[in-house]
Amino acid sequence: MKVLLLKDVKDLGKAGEIKDVKDGYGQNFLIGKGFALHATQDVLAKHAAQERKRKEIEAKEIEELKALALKLDKLEIVITKKIGQNKHLFGAVTKDEIAQALLEQHKIEIDKKHIVSKENIKAIGEHDIDFKLGHGLHATLHVDVVGE
Repeated sequence: MKVLLLKDVKDLGKAGEIKDVKDGYGQNFLIGKGFALHATQDVLAKHAAQERKRKEIEAKEIEELKALALKLDKLEIVITKKIGQNKHLFGAVTKDEIAQALLEQHKIEIDKKHIVSKENIKAIGEHDIDFKLGHGLHATLHVDVVGE
């Protein structure tokens, strides 16, 4: 019996694969528990159509993220913070502040989860902040921290 796996099954295969299994195992366990569907022509055609649509959407997302990465690489934001006598900031520049400044200054909305900071920004001056945008794409934003 041929089945189309809907979910990853240990020691059998990953979701989307077509596997040849024994009738009892396929019918009673895989199909019965919702891990697979019987691989008929209709099921395979629907799966192929869904896979094509998913790839088109993913390609569109990647193009949008590439454009965003190019835009972020060229931008600079300025963040104004209070400083003490030793020219150090009170606290640190947070991911929320970076995302908010990017939205206010350049009208680009980025989730703070995409901001990757290796170290906290605790001094005035120029800093480069990395962004992980997904699908293996990265960008770098130039941040200028100014004392008030």
